[in-house]
Parts: sequence; structure tokens; C-alpha cells
Amino acid sequence: MATTAQPQTEFVKAISRLDATALVVGSMIGSGIFIVSADIVRQVHAPGLLLLVWAVSGAVTLMGALTYGELAAMFPRAGGQYVYLREGISPLFGYLYGWTLFMVIQTATIAAVAVAFAKFTAVLVPGLSEHVFLGGSIGKYQFGLSAQRAWAILSIVVLTWINIRGVRTAAIIQTTLTIIKTAALAGLIVLGLSIGRHAEAIAANFGANFWPAGGLTLALLPLVGAAMVGSLFAMDAWNNVGFAASELKHPEKDLPFAMSMGVLVVTVLYVLANVSYLSVLPADGIANAPQDRVGTAALEAMFGRPGLYIMAVAIMISTFGCNNGLILSGARVYYAMALDNLFFKSAGVLHPAHKTPAVALVAQAVWTSVLCLSGTYGQLLDFVIFAALLFYLLTVIGLFTLRFRRPDLERPVKAPGYPVLPALYLIGTGLLCVNLLVEKPTYSFAGLGLVALGVPVYFIWRAVVGNRESAPV
Repeated sequence: MATTAQPQTEFVKAISRLDATALVVGSMIGSGIFIVSADIVRQVHAPGLLLLVWAVSGAVTLMGALTYGELAAMFPRAGGQYVYLREGISPLFGYLYGWTLFMVIQTATIAAVAVAFAKFTAVLVPGLSEHVFLGGSIGKYQFGLSAQRAWAILSIVVLTWINIRGVRTAAIIQTTLTIIKTAALAGLIVLGLSIGRHAEAIAANFGANFWPAGGLTLALLPLVGAAMVGSLFAMDAWNNVGFAASELKHPEKDLPFAMSMGVLVVTVLYVLANVSYLSVLPADGIANAPQDRVGTAALEAMFGRPGLYIMAVAIMISTFGCNNGLILSGARVYYAMALDNLFFKSAGVLHPAHKTPAVALVAQAVWTSVLCLSGTYGQLLDFVIFAALLFYLLTVIGLFTLRFRRPDLERPVKAPGYPVLPALYLIGTGLLCVNLLVEKPTYSFAGLGLVALGVPVYFIWRAVVGNRESAPV
């Protein structure tokens, strides 16, 4: 097991239980809930399957949150899942997670959410074009700078600067924006289920066409599993609060609570939001929403053009708040890796005045900005989920190995229903990984390849940097 150097300064313990829960909710609610239902309907066709996809995704995510509570309480340190994998399996697996998080999982997600922020800004400012004016194209991909991508990068720079200035400010912004956007999503739900209800949409969606013509059969399981890519992406980042564990006031108790309660709140909101969509728009209207912007299409159907602008502002707030949480959390993993000599050494030093991992935040912002310019973020998201699921699976394996190898470790919180609930989560994520390899092999194998590429990088880094005090893998 790797030994770690002592940080030069200490983190500020400024995150309360409310802030931690807001970080979970705020990191989860971004652009996904307002967009991905269109693609899910195009895949499953039936309204009932749309709701099933969201409900199953929520159930799987909640099982993961309940299972992770034990690990979070055992290792309430900066780095979260990186530390769980390092301690539960080996330093190599911890590094592979950090490597993939930096290359794709966290940074590509931040890039995609930033571009979504820019796209919805363009609803209010039509001159904010997505036309690439500096760069070129390879096939269908356009690499370079556009007005939207520049605005997306600016939002990343601003949020990175805010997070460098101190965790107290970032936590206040996160909690405030989370309250605003949760209220906005709740408002969309209430409006859709009350004054916005359309009789034709309800008759079309909740009548004979609610389920597929042949009914629910086992043959539909691969279809449902593949369609869960979008909903799982919309529910991802619930574990990010663990990355900032060193800054929670009472991490042993607050981390398990924030993870489970945050996921439960978001799951209920997401399922109800889709019921609201189905109450306002026919399934075809959801599937063919302009640029997949289902949320704006629903509010526009209720209030006309003003509804479009109201929803665009709400989603801008949602995506901005989401990225604040993602940027805050991700940098703590690279900080923890640097202390283990597995990332740039300067990333493991806290800012002397603000006590934040400033170099890690800047490195994250630079690579995320490159991904914004690459034009490939939409495709990257397809294997973000595969890579994320793979590490969720490995982390739960680490939970079992820790129970076996280190039974005397203090466990302030234990996974409920152990070993049944963690085993069910392990089986569920395993089946989803296999299903994605079969149904979406291009992106899933690309994600697997990226993870595998981290193995030689790990050993080369150790050989060059000289992590001399590390134990064998």
C-alpha cells in the first residue's frame, strides 16, 4: 500500500451535512434530465419503458449509494473512490480510477455540461453560434473554437477561479444554486401534472400504447439496459461528495447520509419529471424535441415562447451549478493522487491562503477546455458511463475484500443488507457492463481500452517519478 506525504496545509472543514447533500443533488442534476429522455424514447418507443428505464436507473444508483456509505465512513479522506479502490484492492486500481477520471469521466462530463450551458444560453443570445470559426473537421467531427465553445470554456474558467478562492464560497454557491434548480425542476413537475396537462398527450401515452405491443418480456431487457446509458449519465456524480471528504465537518456520519438522501431525492424528481413530460407531450413530441431539449419543449407547450426562455434560464442555472460541484470534487482526487506520487507533485500542495488544491483545479480546467474544443464530448459520454460503471463494480469488490482481509477496521456505518444488497448492486452493474459491451461495443470497448492504457502509464510513471516507498501492487 502506498504511503503518503503529509500535506503542507490542512483543508478547511467548511462543508455541512446540508452542503454535502446539496453537493450530491447539485452534481447529479445538470442537463441530462432535460435532454436524454428524447434519446431514450427513440430507443424504447413505449412511454412505460421510458419510466421503467428511469426507475431502474434510480434503484441501481440508490443501491450503490447505500453500499458506498460503509466505505465513505471508513475512509473519510480527500480522494473518495480513489482511496476506496486503493485500500480495497490495490494502488494500481486506485490509479486506474484516477487516470480515467481525469482523462474522461470527470473532465468530459464537465465539458459536456459546459457546452449544454452554452447551448441553452444561445436560446437567449442567438448570436452565440455553434459554428466553428477557428479549426477544422475530421469526418463528422469539428475541432476548434466556436462562440458556444468559447462561452463554455469561460464558464469553466470562472467556476475554477471561484473554487480556487475557497471551499466556503464554492459551498455557498453550490447550496444556493441547488435549491434554485431543484425548485425549478419541482415547478416543472407541478406545472406538467396540473395546468400543463394535455388530454391528447395523456390519452396517447397512458392508454393502450403505454407498454410495447407484446407486453413486458425478458427480450426487452437488453433494450432497456442499453437505453439506461442516458439516464445513468443523468444520475452519475452522486459519489463526488466523497472526493471532498476532508472538507466535511463530520464526514463519517454526513457522507453516507448525503449520498443516500441525495440519490433518493433526485430519483423521485427524475421519475416525476418524466411523468410530467408524458402528461404534456406525446411520445413522438419527446423523441423529436428540437435538439433533444425536452424540458424547454414541455414548457413551451404550456406557455408558448415565454416558456422556452424561462426553461432555458432554469437549465442554465442547473448546468452552472452542476459544474460547480463537479469542478470542486474532481480536483480532490488528483490532489490525493499527487500525495501518493501518482500525479504532478504540485497538485498535492494546497494554496497557502485559500487552502484549496489550486494546481489540481487548474490542470483539470485545462484538460476540460481541450475536450470542449475537441468536438468529441458527445461521443465521450457514451463510454463515460461504461467506465464509471466498471469502477463502481470494482469498488464494491473492494468492499467485500476489505470485510475479508481487514475485518478489524473501524466501520462507523455498515452497508445495509450486507452481503445481499452489495451483491445485488455488483450483479446489476456487472450485467449492465456486459450489456453495453454487446449493445454499444464501439464506445464501451473504447472506454475499456482507455482504462487498460492506464496500466502501462502507471508503471512508467512510478519508474520515472520513483514512488520508492510504495508496496508491491
